Amino acid sequence: MLSVDITNIEKILGSELKLSANESRTFLLIVKNGKMTPRRIHDALQITLPDARRAADSLVNKGMLIEVSPTEYESLHPRFAASNRYKILCEEENIEFKKNIKIDNIGLILEGHYENARTK
Repeated sequence: MLSVDITNIEKILGSELKLSANESRTFLLIVKNGKMTPRRIHDALQITLPDARRAADSLVNKGMLIEVSPTEYESLHPRFAASNRYKILCEEENIEFKKNIKIDNIGLILEGHYENARTK
């Protein structure tokens, strides 16, 4: 697995997919740890509980997380999550949806973390 500085991934999520810092951190946390409640997101990221819920709900709307129950969120596979968000972003900004290496690489870099968290 590639060794990657998570801060760089957060920056790429912000610049390429237009995620806020809380959204980027929440997405990465769930990719790396599996299903999470807003309380666990709040505890892990040291953000307010309403901010944790807002970030997770926003990521659901952006096609990156799913709400598996009223109190728990799960990430889509990182390749699908990044691609979904990119496609929605292209529609929002009225730009052509086409292959984007940076977006593809997000999924490639994170899929090992995603698989590890779900085979514990």
